[in-house]
Amino acid sequence: MKRLESSGKGRVRFAKSNSDEHRPATFEPFDTKHGTPRAPTTQGLSVLDVDMRAAENKRAHNTISYKNTNLIVRRNQEFFITIRFDQPFNNQRDNVQMEFRIGNSPDENKGTYIVLPIGKEKPDARWRSRAVDIQGNYVTVGVTSDASCIIGRFQTFIVVVSDFGKQRTERNTATDFYVLFNPWDPEDQVYISNENQRQEYVLNDVGIIYNGEINNIGSRSWNFGQFEQGVLDACLFVLDAGKVPLLYRGNATQIVRQGSALMNAQDDNGVLVGNWSEDYSVGTAPTAWTGSTEILLKYAREGGVPVCFAQCWVYAGVLNSFMRCLGIPTRLITNYCSAHDNTGNLKTDIVLDEDGRVDRSRTRDSVWNYHCWNEVYMKRPDLPDKFSGWQVIDSTPQETSDGLYRCGPTSVIAIKDGELSYPFDARFVFAELNSDVIYRQSDKYGNTSILRVDTAYVGRLLVTKRVNANSYEDVTSNYKYPEGSERDKQTMRNAENRGAPTRDYLPQPQPQPQPQPEARVTMDIQADTIKMGDNFKLTLNINNQTSRTCTINATITGCVSFYTGVVSTTFKLENKAATVNPQNTSKLQINVQAMEYMPYLVEQANLLFVVNGRIQETGQTLSAMRVITLRPPELTIKVNGIPRVGKDLMVLVSFRNPFTFLLTNVQLRLDAVGLLPTRIKSYNQIPPGGSVQYTEVITPQTPGRKVLIGSLDCAALRQVTNQLEIMVNY
Repeated sequence: MKRLESSGKGRVRFAKSNSDEHRPATFEPFDTKHGTPRAPTTQGLSVLDVDMRAAENKRAHNTISYKNTNLIVRRNQEFFITIRFDQPFNNQRDNVQMEFRIGNSPDENKGTYIVLPIGKEKPDARWRSRAVDIQGNYVTVGVTSDASCIIGRFQTFIVVVSDFGKQRTERNTATDFYVLFNPWDPEDQVYISNENQRQEYVLNDVGIIYNGEINNIGSRSWNFGQFEQGVLDACLFVLDAGKVPLLYRGNATQIVRQGSALMNAQDDNGVLVGNWSEDYSVGTAPTAWTGSTEILLKYAREGGVPVCFAQCWVYAGVLNSFMRCLGIPTRLITNYCSAHDNTGNLKTDIVLDEDGRVDRSRTRDSVWNYHCWNEVYMKRPDLPDKFSGWQVIDSTPQETSDGLYRCGPTSVIAIKDGELSYPFDARFVFAELNSDVIYRQSDKYGNTSILRVDTAYVGRLLVTKRVNANSYEDVTSNYKYPEGSERDKQTMRNAENRGAPTRDYLPQPQPQPQPQPEARVTMDIQADTIKMGDNFKLTLNINNQTSRTCTINATITGCVSFYTGVVSTTFKLENKAATVNPQNTSKLQINVQAMEYMPYLVEQANLLFVVNGRIQETGQTLSAMRVITLRPPELTIKVNGIPRVGKDLMVLVSFRNPFTFLLTNVQLRLDAVGLLPTRIKSYNQIPPGGSVQYTEVITPQTPGRKVLIGSLDCAALRQVTNQLEIMVNY
């Protein structure tokens, strides 16, 4: 079916599919006054074979890792084709052309139809060609695509031009070739100068996604799998299914903006269906996926039916694969304490009732323990030069942008400087990083008063995988100046001047010098790393920096919460009192029993503790908040044998149920890029104390670093993952 847009007489029609083809006639006669001409005589030159020299070209273009037999090249870099004729080629006598076509409406003016003569220069051509070598019947031609060439799969035809017309080679899918973005070329929009970064952000097909919470950073490996068989075609299918005009596909800004929309199915039947409900009965739980390959291939194989289900890290993981596959340098970012501001006012309101408990009915905003998005590296020709470089894109459907659920690209530098008027979606990203947390207390009539404003809680840490290492890199300073610094204050002023709401709830500067305020009383919550199912203790530290003794009455609320900060159930309410001497710290212990929280746990096992205190002597209120992510039981991955190319290797995945309850409908996944496609094993139940072991025999075909990734998932237990890195030798 043709994917054309034609909305009325005189409107331009845009080809919107790479897979739809225009098949030209093998013989195209020239117009003549003497009737229909004959076909070329047998004495004319004929093409016997076209060798795309795939292996040689792919090595030179850094595309050898793609499991695809066709040629894959990068923009504005020469590649070589060898043509065999039935007789010696004469550059002076013979008129031979190469045709490269994409889509169903080839047009030279739109870059979808390229005609290049062999052995002759074509003036003003965006693509270039040259005869590299002529040896009898064999001609080797060098071809260089345009630096802004459309990304996609092109058809190749060799055309012999005679007095009668044009004789084309037959349609042959073996001579099709793919053109990708070229981060190695300074002329390309996505050029990145550092080779180590190119290796990491373009060619690394396994990565790490950081999760957990800021005091207990967790991680899971993710199979990006951008080189796996069928993935490149699946990524082009995503663009086709989204009806992205071919005309846009040479522009990296357009590709990443469209891609951020096409990863979610919220409004355009994109790749993934979001689900934060805990009911995944008609699909796969977001925590169960081990990588992108399975998702992208399923979407393409089923003709564009959205895949169920995803949450932020799944969206970011698949978008990372999509962008790297097309050649755009991309990395995955985790923002800890990420604001989800439902009212768009750069404020996150936590409402407490008269007794100091979290009022779930009136607390609409939330702070996510973490939120994942992506950065892409590119020039922004639509913005001043300083705003090129890393750009935020986010495919998790949160708010619409120009009518679709998408976000970005927005310049990281613009976010840091509060320059929110530049496209796209800078204000939304700025709020995720810079919202103030406002603790309010409501009375029985619904009136609220501000207890405390925390300007530093949100956007406290941003991380990404470090180049060529399995640890994280702190990139917070790319997004924010030090909290409270003069540059930070200037950023907030810039943001307000460009449409962000004013922070009129903060204390205003006084025109006259004021007496220096006495040091404050503060409190914070401490906890160790805690296993799911364990009893544990919280420590409430109350630090009295004043010169007076203080008596504090505190209310501790313990809630089960989702990683999005949304509270599910309140399981603990406790009152504590402490007397703290001047310049001293008092520690209060809060005991938490597993039997209190285990019946109410939701996925990813997060507990939220909010403390609200009041100093008897002054009436001053204190607030503190702490999220604890409980550590799930361990999934073990081992190998028996020495990993060698061509030799069988046994992989063992095992798990023991440490709980007192039955685990039912358990799904175990094993995935390894370059070793085996995703394997899924199902278990009806695992009894308390019971164990399961899954064995898989693999035969490595290529040497190098490989990562085995496993996950175990069921309704009662999510986010059980592990990975094992092995080195395969000859």
